[in-house]
Amino acid sequence: MTSVGDSINAENASWTFDGEIVSSFEEHVSKSVPYYKDGHKLICSISDFFIVGESICYELGCSTGLLSYKLAKHHGVSKGRFVGIDSVSKMIEYARKNYSRENLEFQYEDALTFPYEQTDYVVCYYMLQFVHPSVRQEVVNKIYSSLRWGGGFICFEKVRAPDARFQDINALLYNDFKIDKGYTPEEIVAKSRSLKGILEPFSTQGNLDLFRRAGFRDICSVFKYLCFEGFLCIK
Repeated sequence: MTSVGDSINAENASWTFDGEIVSSFEEHVSKSVPYYKDGHKLICSISDFFIVGESICYELGCSTGLLSYKLAKHHGVSKGRFVGIDSVSKMIEYARKNYSRENLEFQYEDALTFPYEQTDYVVCYYMLQFVHPSVRQEVVNKIYSSLRWGGGFICFEKVRAPDARFQDINALLYNDFKIDKGYTPEEIVAKSRSLKGILEPFSTQGNLDLFRRAGFRDICSVFKYLCFEGFLCIK
């Protein structure tokens, strides 16, 4: 096993969100994804335009439950019901233990097969990129179908650049970002190798096509930093 930083070890093409990563996940992802916590704040602020009364809000791929907890706390017990969904049982166990609230529940489920109720707000925060491309469209189709008219789907993703030159620029600047966060070049390479075949980002246009095929017509980019982008889609 090779260190990828933050007391996490992984081998080539073997990245997993299970096991030892659970306890270190929040530290690791906040150092690995630019403006990670700022993205949380933005998603909570945008939710004000969609969550009313008895609204249901889903976060798919909620991991430790931190963002779901922030959303539930942001709105309080008088408005909305919040559901965090993840397919890793240890993440759900962690979330239930550390982020319990009256208006929040966590479900150990697969986003592809979960029986959604009608919802006003769905969040995928760096989640779709880990869904295999062969079924990614099906997940977005289910999200679109579950939304009420006027509901919002907010999706943050790592994105590929539109051509090779921009891809090289973004990749090298992102490596600089991780070095500034304290990761060694060896850890950066080990992390990249561990994600082969597991993290499969689409380009900005690829994501827009994904959303439009599902039925979304009103789409706006609400965040962009190098190879990281946030989209707001309204049904």
